[in-house]
Amino acid sequence: HVNLEESGGGSVQPGGSLRLSCATSGFIYVNYCLAWWRQVPGRQRERIAVLTTAPAGTSYADSVKGRFTVSQDEDKNTLFLQMNDVKPEENGTYYCAARAGDCSLNPGLFPSWGQGTQVTVSS
Repeated sequence: HVNLEESGGGSVQPGGSLRLSCATSGFIYVNYCLAWWRQVPGRQRERIAVLTTAPAGTSYADSVKGRFTVSQDEDKNTLFLQMNDVKPEENGTYYCAARAGDCSLNPGLFPSWGQGTQVTVSS
């Protein structure tokens, strides 16, 4: 059973930085996709960053490209999302999710989710 637990959310001023973490356990996938999703009130859940193993790499939504960075620790037990130059419209709940194989833009195809961590962007 894959378990994901996000942390690191909180309050940040516009233009500030925040680093989110996602602790993973019970991971049995050899090839997988780890993704950060964002749920902004009144909008659909948006996939903003992914880390894949086959092929190995990362990719980002246009809305965060150049400002957010997804990474994994050396032990591959924790996924991070470094958020820089955070914008007011990015206020919301951030989730990490995992699935075997390649990534998908359909959240329904990710069987494993964390509980989410709240990011509040306010001056």
